[in-house]
Amino acid sequence: MHTEQELNRVIDLYADTVKRLCILHLHNASDTDDVFQTVFLKYLQHTGTFENAEHEKAWILRVTINACKDLQRSFFRTKTVPLEEALQQAAPEKEQHHEVLEAVCALPTKYKQVIYLHFYEDLSVPQIANILHKNENTVYTHLKRAKALLKKKLGGIANG
Repeated sequence: MHTEQELNRVIDLYADTVKRLCILHLHNASDTDDVFQTVFLKYLQHTGTFENAEHEKAWILRVTINACKDLQRSFFRTKTVPLEEALQQAAPEKEQHHEVLEAVCALPTKYKQVIYLHFYEDLSVPQIANILHKNENTVYTHLKRAKALLKKKLGGIANG
């Protein structure tokens, strides 16, 4: 088990990442808060050690994705918040950012995950493949298709 000091360090490092990933999957602020608590409780109870900071981050991301999936499959998931409200809570800075985030949220899950991990978390394809337990070529394909869908939807905003 990890100490309270280690937990506080990890929350400081990954709180924003976990919240963004949850909003991306759940589109709901209260569900995001639930998963946020679950992820860091699991970290606190985790008895293993991490090889390095990258391994720790990958573990946090994987636990977050799994917790989101578990919640989405949950019988009790009946309350939802409109996507617009979730977007306002996630990033109130710029309208263009809202448009991009909304387009990313509209992608199928398999594309949404790789786009988020690659562009928002700055992870390489091999790292993403490891986290998602997918073949690297599959990740490359999902990235390419997701970029094409975003470019089509966003027109001049999406470059890449």
